[in-house]
Amino acid sequence: MIINENVLSKEEYLSYNLRELYLGFGFKQYKMSKFEEYDLYAKNKDFLVSNEVITFTDTDGRLLALKPDVTLSIIKNGKDETAEKLFYDEKVYRVDKGTKSFKEITQVGIENIGNISDEEVSKTLYLAMKSLEKASSDYILEITDLDIVSELLSCYNLSKPAQKEILKNLSSKNAFGVKSVCESEGLNEEEIAVITSLTKIFGSPKSVKNSLNSLKVGKSVKSAVERFEKIIENLYKLIPESDFEKIRIDFSVVEDLRYYNGIAFKGFILGAPNRVLSGGQYDNLMKKMNRTSKAIGFAVYIDELAKIRSKGDK
Repeated sequence: MIINENVLSKEEYLSYNLRELYLGFGFKQYKMSKFEEYDLYAKNKDFLVSNEVITFTDTDGRLLALKPDVTLSIIKNGKDETAEKLFYDEKVYRVDKGTKSFKEITQVGIENIGNISDEEVSKTLYLAMKSLEKASSDYILEITDLDIVSELLSCYNLSKPAQKEILKNLSSKNAFGVKSVCESEGLNEEEIAVITSLTKIFGSPKSVKNSLNSLKVGKSVKSAVERFEKIIENLYKLIPESDFEKIRIDFSVVEDLRYYNGIAFKGFILGAPNRVLSGGQYDNLMKKMNRTSKAIGFAVYIDELAKIRSKGDK
């Protein structure tokens, strides 16, 4: 079916193109209600973008919430017996950090749940790139591997509070902060140098290859690095050579290790101050919610993409 862009709003046209893209890759649409029991979000507040959830009391006395997230709902209502390849085009509801007012946000995204192979991870990264293309050719996909980070930190027996603080400093590329935490944990200069090097690893996969190899300080870390390199190699096979430079390896792309693992990524478009796409593997969240399947997915922030298109129209 051909849709005329002029009869739709920018947001509707972007959503339509993304839905068509995901249908073409074998994903089925997931539809959800606007409400969910508040308890689901209360137990997983740290997973949410905002800790503030909009709640109300139902006529039967249950405390309900306007859904601030799609992923939690999909996990809760899914089953481990069958693999699920789902996409959604939904409104989520959050409290704006600046104005503290209620905000309705349009998200389109995918969730791939099942026995996720490294090849599936590479295909998901490819689909993330294709999603960004729908809005602009001037995009960058930043990718990291949380398994490399977690395995590296585990090698040095760092305390949980120290690991959390290091992740916080990694997110802002604060090498001095990382070094200070490592020193407080009693690490030597060589060990500190390896961990702080994470703040400096940024660039195309080929340009950071030597830096990645320098992280192979133990068997588990070596295995994680080699798996990461394999995933990127598989991604290269899916995209034209002209798109190689749209990929950046960046270890400041960090997420909460209680929920996420493996590959994490963010998408940016020229002219946008914030990320317009975010995703990753969340096997740890699945375990937390008593699911045995693995999972990977991402969300596209339609509102942000629409703003970029508006600037281009002027």
